[in-house]
Amino acid sequence: MSVFELKHPLIIDKLTRMRRKETTSKDFRENLNEIAGLMVYEVFRDLPLSEQTIQTPLVETTGYVIKTPVVLVPIIRAGLGMVEGIQQLVPTSRVAHIGLYRDEVTKQPVQYYAKPTPDVNRSYVLVVDPMLATGGSANKALMIAKEWGAKTIKFICLVAAPQGIESLQTAHPDVDIYVASIDQSLNDEGYIIPGLGDAGDRIFGTK
Repeated sequence: MSVFELKHPLIIDKLTRMRRKETTSKDFRENLNEIAGLMVYEVFRDLPLSEQTIQTPLVETTGYVIKTPVVLVPIIRAGLGMVEGIQQLVPTSRVAHIGLYRDEVTKQPVQYYAKPTPDVNRSYVLVVDPMLATGGSANKALMIAKEWGAKTIKFICLVAAPQGIESLQTAHPDVDIYVASIDQSLNDEGYIIPGLGDAGDRIFGTK
């Protein structure tokens, strides 16, 4: 597994806007989508291509098109906020869904929904969630994707705590992690510091 922290100036600027507590849900969503789109340029660097003969207005030539189907797997609910930004660049991508909630007693993620795409086992799969805190939900989602038969999987998030990265590296050493910022730590309640707050609430305006 490799961890890629994408410190591009455009990403850093937009992430700073998202961190501000006074940022509205509208602006938070817009910046989230824009960062997700910027990140996939790097994530898709090794996306397989196939050769194709095409006709330009002048001559016949050889071009290259995406060979492998792309499947996005947002972890509901906050992960949904990253889908549009990626699909703007890869409009042919399909979307599978994984719904998880945290059991208040055990603190472990519990699955309540999972819907794969028919071609997930032969696709380039991106599991997406804005936050990687303890790693519990991400680990569970990656396990579900593997149970579906996914073989080429990458995990994308905006901010990650070192504890979450370590957890994913231990449980899923075959999955690369792409993150906009590796933050300092987790607080006693499991929130990333400095973080973004509760990304789901900020995306959907529920708090």
